[in-house]
Amino acid sequence: MSQTPRRDSLLHEGLIAALAVGGFLIILGLVFKLTPGITDKTTVFFNDLTTVTRNLGSSNVNLPAPAHPAEHLDFYTAMINFMLAVGILQIVILALRIAVHSRVRQIAETVGNLIFWLGAAFVANVFLLTGTLGGWFQCSLY
Repeated sequence: MSQTPRRDSLLHEGLIAALAVGGFLIILGLVFKLTPGITDKTTVFFNDLTTVTRNLGSSNVNLPAPAHPAEHLDFYTAMINFMLAVGILQIVILALRIAVHSRVRQIAETVGNLIFWLGAAFVANVFLLTGTLGGWFQCSLY
């Protein structure tokens, strides 16, 4: 009798894992489908990267930045949309984990994934799109 709840738990966790992998692949496919020429735009973005030297206190740091940031708005938008979609998928996975009473470790991992993806979308939106207007690494931290 004690075998049935454990078996149900493994089944639920397997279904959630399958949803996570399948959802990720669907999101990836949608981004490629809905953004015309994304592979070319990605190649152009990485070919446009140059090195920018920034003075951070007493040392200089070389950071990668595109030579023409305003030319890559479609790439930035596709990347932000991908991150937001994966963040939303993590919200669905979190709700499912809570509904099936997953282990705390798995719920915490999903919360961490959720914070990562939505945080990455926010950071990409702030720094990529703002950097397009004012130049990369031009913002002040003071």
